[in-house]
Amino acid sequence: MKRKNNVAALGILMLNMFISQLGFGLIIPVMPAYMQSLGASGLALGGLVSAMGITQFLFSPAAGQFSDRYGRKAAIVLGLTVFAIAQGIFCIAHTLTWLFVSRLINGIGISLVNPAVTAYVADITSEAERPGGMGKLSAAMLLGIVIGPGIGGLLADYGLRIPFYAAGGAAILAMVASLVLLREPERKTTKSEKCRDTMTAAGMVALLVNSFKAPYFSLLFFVYVLTFGLAIVEAIFGLYVNVKYGFTPKAISLLIIGGALAGVVVQYAVMGKLLKRFGEISLIRRCLLSASLFLLLMVFSDCFWQMFVVNLFFFSSIATFRPAIHSRLSKLAGKQQGLAFGLNDAYTSLGLITGPILAGILFDIQIDLPLLCSVAIILCGLFLSDTLYLEAES
Repeated sequence: MKRKNNVAALGILMLNMFISQLGFGLIIPVMPAYMQSLGASGLALGGLVSAMGITQFLFSPAAGQFSDRYGRKAAIVLGLTVFAIAQGIFCIAHTLTWLFVSRLINGIGISLVNPAVTAYVADITSEAERPGGMGKLSAAMLLGIVIGPGIGGLLADYGLRIPFYAAGGAAILAMVASLVLLREPERKTTKSEKCRDTMTAAGMVALLVNSFKAPYFSLLFFVYVLTFGLAIVEAIFGLYVNVKYGFTPKAISLLIIGGALAGVVVQYAVMGKLLKRFGEISLIRRCLLSASLFLLLMVFSDCFWQMFVVNLFFFSSIATFRPAIHSRLSKLAGKQQGLAFGLNDAYTSLGLITGPILAGILFDIQIDLPLLCSVAIILCGLFLSDTLYLEAES
């Protein structure tokens, strides 16, 4: 009975993760039209995408602590409610300022949901089951991040604001389902958790300073570097293919949906087998090399179908290394699951803040520069993975 309840809980958690990540991607295919109507630049688009990362960065560690102290369920329900409010503001906004306000609030909602959902999975799975659970959760996360632009592009045919009405409504339904169906997982109060309560009172800066001493700090820094590089692509992708190839929102949607589905299939069908065969660190390194190669090929694609095929392999590569990273972090975190994944979200948010801004600047200089820069950063991540490998062997 307990196992059946855990399976049902995992399904709800995957839905929550998917919906929370929609907010980042929905904006991408519709923003070229928004930017034209407002006369904004690539830098403005990058700033709008990164705005959500600012509040996610500021609130994520404390949100992880909130889930440890007051419960995973409370953090999830509150986060989804805040997310729905943010989508409502985006629906009625008519100026760039209010679009920024919506994105800032959106980041608060996601900072509450993500660490709580990830820690919930860690609470209800054994160490042997955890890679599979993290893989499914990461698949839902990737689907939300990547298919968000696809949904946004398809619904934009009925109006530029329709995607955000849909996301807000979905968040409300997920919040109600979580409130009614989720049970708080069993957790033991430990000495380390009492120490984490003290750290929370010290504030955000103290949490980040303490993260430098954590046994998983090199992994957190690695997460930042990769998020920074990938956020450059994600932020500018819609505008890139719109300007370079003249792709419509619907064509952009098809590209991204194809990549998302390929990534999800890989995570569900072969993720466990790949982890067993190669191990976490070795798999991460192989995926980084593959991702950098296919991202470089995007620059030289000259038609929709070439871009579509390259996109499938690129997103399959990044879909594979995300759960490997989460599995590794979960093992290193021990009893500090909420704190570790809160800090993971904070470092992810740093990447989401800085990546899109750099993407906008580079795009205004030369259209291919954002993708080329992302390739270079991913290759830097490949070199950083040597440190993770040595730590794993020690």
